[in-house]
Amino acid sequence: MSRKALVVGIDDYPGCPLNGCVNDAEEIKNLLETNGDGSPNFEVKFAPNIQTKDELLDLLNALFCEGDSDISLFYFSGHGTDEVTGKIVTPDFKVRDMGVSMLDILALLKQSKSKNKVVILDCCFSGKFGELGVISSNETVLGEGVTIMTASSRDQYAVEDGITGHGVFTELLIQGLLGGAADVGGNITPASLYSFVDQSLGAWEQRPLFKTNISRFLPIRKIKPKVPIEVLRKLSDYFQNPDSEYPLDPSFEFTNNPEYQIEIKEPYAKDVNITKFKELQLYESVGLIEPVDEEHMYFAAMNSKSCRLTPLGLHYWKLSKDKRF
Repeated sequence: MSRKALVVGIDDYPGCPLNGCVNDAEEIKNLLETNGDGSPNFEVKFAPNIQTKDELLDLLNALFCEGDSDISLFYFSGHGTDEVTGKIVTPDFKVRDMGVSMLDILALLKQSKSKNKVVILDCCFSGKFGELGVISSNETVLGEGVTIMTASSRDQYAVEDGITGHGVFTELLIQGLLGGAADVGGNITPASLYSFVDQSLGAWEQRPLFKTNISRFLPIRKIKPKVPIEVLRKLSDYFQNPDSEYPLDPSFEFTNNPEYQIEIKEPYAKDVNITKFKELQLYESVGLIEPVDEEHMYFAAMNSKSCRLTPLGLHYWKLSKDKRF
């Protein structure tokens, strides 16, 4: 699968320098280059402190319009302006030419042969990206396969975090890419990443925006899943029907053994059931199943109760049943 990314961070603005944008971009670059297991991910072009509008446009053209990659991703951290439909500011800015227009980038996206185009902007007024080129309109027009994630709404500033040295938005992106935004299978998509960022910000803070015209998200990073795929595939083996309950008894709990100085019950621990119980506990740890009439799986086993699918578990049960992973 062909995956390429352009990562830009600019601190060196004449008269209005920033502090953390290159740092932001470098952290994002490092995370995009490899997956959580160290396997190759994106082929990243890192462009810190790019100097001119023309240079940035050339790189954007190479990213989106040269070749037909499966995913082309652009990340930017720096100044942005609210001029008309918004602009990404470059260090050679002039009064009437602040940098690269977000409409220019939108035009490149529409020309692109990449199957998926992802744009992530950590700059002020970035929510303007994708709007019509009419002063009075904020209607969004996106080509097929385009996803946009912005640090703030069309009228907001993007704030830096004084503790981490990153922008508030990018700090959350980093946490999400490290695993905070991963699903049960370890996949991190633009949608799950945005959801993670959005839920982490309060109602009075800057509001990130998410705009997309895509039928299916591809992951932009993968980490080691909390539940191994081979175990996740067994979910429909444990639960034959959506409303099934899986019966437990003390033989599932490995400490229910005369070797341990605790109260033990018959039937005593059995290796085959201990293995099953460990897998069921993995499901429970990520919210796929829950004990019935007990607070913890341990007591469900020791008191011969059962466990059942949660609503999230039902979703993954269907995927398991249909052999979708």
